Amino acid sequence: MIVLGSNSEVAQAFVEKTLSAGEKFAKIFLFTSDKETTEKFAKHLEVKYVQQSEIIELDLLRPVDYTTFDEITSDLLFCATGYLGEGTQEGLYDNRNTEKIIDINYAKLIPVLNFFANKMERQRSGTMIVLSSVAGERGRQSNFIYGSAKAGLTAYLSGLRNYLFSKKVHVLTVKPGFMATKMTEGLPLNPKLTASPKQAAEEIYSAYKNKKNEVYVLPVWSIIMVIIKNIPEFIFKKLKL
Repeated sequence: MIVLGSNSEVAQAFVEKTLSAGEKFAKIFLFTSDKETTEKFAKHLEVKYVQQSEIIELDLLRPVDYTTFDEITSDLLFCATGYLGEGTQEGLYDNRNTEKIIDINYAKLIPVLNFFANKMERQRSGTMIVLSSVAGERGRQSNFIYGSAKAGLTAYLSGLRNYLFSKKVHVLTVKPGFMATKMTEGLPLNPKLTASPKQAAEEIYSAYKNKKNEVYVLPVWSIIMVIIKNIPEFIFKKLKL
């Protein structure tokens, strides 16, 4: 199993869900930009599940040496890589913040996903599970940079799914709404619309086993997004969303 963004609470919850469900992996490759934190999770997997893992350093803000990944193969990839960015008014126009959001959520992530998609295509098997966001379904004034990057990621995954279908490789797009994670800590989230990492893992695992193409972590978000996408633009631009 390949895990991109392995320090994500959702990624770790999903790994635990698959292992507790009885699935076995020759090795779990934990890709991370923070090896020290990931080591704690790797030790946890070894103690609780007797699961062998290997930590791979991957920082999307630096040049990626793909030759170091040549020997890594798997039938399952889970990607929770993401960066919300600064949500302040100043942050919207800070080019360093903008570039970081775009690089981590889209520009530097796509080549990595392509690398492993190509491996799965050649072996003619596998599933790629990638977290995008409901923010990518319509641009909103509060997070239009993040949303645009996620919109690009969602479109990429849709095209990749279509392309890999005949190659026996499945692509699952996950669209979380509000998530109670470190990335959203301190934000005023509606608890009825907010999922825990464990809830997310359960829903994603079910979608994975049922070969779904897309899944909202909480079903209510599918209704919310239908409404949001259908609000006329002349009204939508006046809303504080």
